Amino acid sequence: MNMNVMKKLLLLLLLSVVSPVFAAQIGVSFDRSPVSLEESFQIIFTADDTPDNDPDFASLEQDFEILGQSQSSNSSWVNGQSSKTIQWTLNVMAKHPGSLVVPEVKFGKDASSPASILVTQTTANSANKAVDTDDDLFLEVEATPENPYVQSQVLYTIRLYRRVEIAQAALNEPELGDAVIEKLGDDSNYNTQINGVNYLVTQRKYAIFPQKSGSVTIKPVLLTAEVAVNSRPNFNGFFNQRATKTKKITSKSVTLEVKPAPATFNGKHWLSAEQLVLKEEWSSDNQQMKVGEPMTRTLSLVAKGTTVGQLPELNTEKIEEQLKTYPDQPVLREQKNPEGVNAFREEKIAIIPSKAGSYKLSAIEIPWFNTQTQKMEIARVPEATIIAKDAAGVEITVPATSSPVSLEPELKVVETQLVPQQQTNIWLWATLFLALGWLITVLYFLKIRSSKKLTPEKNESEVRLKDCVKILKQACADNDPIAVKDALLAWGQLKFVGMSLQNVGAIAELSDARLRDEIRSLNQALYSDASVEWQGKKLFQAFIENKARDIKTVQVDDKLEPLNRL
Repeated sequence: MNMNVMKKLLLLLLLSVVSPVFAAQIGVSFDRSPVSLEESFQIIFTADDTPDNDPDFASLEQDFEILGQSQSSNSSWVNGQSSKTIQWTLNVMAKHPGSLVVPEVKFGKDASSPASILVTQTTANSANKAVDTDDDLFLEVEATPENPYVQSQVLYTIRLYRRVEIAQAALNEPELGDAVIEKLGDDSNYNTQINGVNYLVTQRKYAIFPQKSGSVTIKPVLLTAEVAVNSRPNFNGFFNQRATKTKKITSKSVTLEVKPAPATFNGKHWLSAEQLVLKEEWSSDNQQMKVGEPMTRTLSLVAKGTTVGQLPELNTEKIEEQLKTYPDQPVLREQKNPEGVNAFREEKIAIIPSKAGSYKLSAIEIPWFNTQTQKMEIARVPEATIIAKDAAGVEITVPATSSPVSLEPELKVVETQLVPQQQTNIWLWATLFLALGWLITVLYFLKIRSSKKLTPEKNESEVRLKDCVKILKQACADNDPIAVKDALLAWGQLKFVGMSLQNVGAIAELSDARLRDEIRSLNQALYSDASVEWQGKKLFQAFIENKARDIKTVQVDDKLEPLNRL
């Protein structure tokens, strides 16, 4: 009996030690920051598990007016492990301007972490930002910064102010030639006051990456809305729809003064971002490798304020012949949030030493331009040393079956026999004769081609190229891989005159890295045995960026290196 009592006491002691470890972690975030004094915004509390009790938000009422609140939860089961998140969303307005602190909120024994948000004073001329304003309905647009560097991120914000009921509305996308435009997340809604009048605001954000320097203009956006008419109900028909009227409102245009890459930037490829981190990881100790056994090297590049198309290839350095390498397909991801676009590129390379020894891998350096500090920086992975050991101390040939990634065809060993010298000479002279005949034929056809007048054909070819691009754009929009393949082949035969292009893989080899990867994805969708859901948006974007790079290279006479697209 005493033993049972001791066990219970020991169990209670363990629970008292362990319980704090499993306390729910509760984070605090905002739907946007900074905010104006007369704007409502959201405070979001997120718990990674069920907290000890319901939250007590009374501590917020000193600096914030709580307009409403809601709760949601999400559960998932991944790789045999369950996870759960719970969110509490408060719709609030600040009571005074300044850097306000959301204090610790108690959830029973659990508590959230403090967080701060900047609240600005409402300006008197806030209603005059838009050009075409209406008392009930108007648009406001802004771009930050208005003087970016070429291929750098510009945040473009559209705000629709209204104090009338809208049955339905359509807003067109921003337009800017020679630019990559990405929509950032879902629309957000909040309330604000302008000159004492309450408005409901819908905000939409885009990231724009201009592809050429100079003065460029973002065209005005057009809103077409069905606005409810404040009239008496029609009692002749109970189910009659409420009367509406159509309104069209246009925003102002925004002009950007895009600066070229600074002359002080000496990198091979121009790359601008707000932050950039380059990392290296090994699957095991690279100082203790064994001959014939693979080890995986992982290179990852994470950048804020850029797209995956701007990130360069990482595994470009040549290594010694005694190290057999098998690169995997790169992993590319983009994250879009209200602050902009974040890009991620990861490359895995399996390395197999075929002979014992010490091998050097060159340092990897990625020059980039920091748009926050306005300075050039270099992301760097230092030189690495691989030490391969073999107990027998002899060279081992790695069989083809040891490849972790079957990216190369299997090597076949062909037995050869000695041929008499006289027979070898006969074949040598026959080969030289056939090669000479082939060379004469090629020169003859080249002479015929060069004798033709090319100017009319060139003009006609340019028209046909534009038609091919239009067809390709529509095929990509329809997500039709077969039509995309046909359009790419037609374009390639006009673009690369005189080359034999039997398939889109040949076009991929003539393209930059990003378009090459997208064409490979297209081939997988076309020829894979499994059903693959393919989307054409990324391929056409890569195609346009590849084309824009070619055009820009001609215009600036190689003063600015083109983007190293994926």
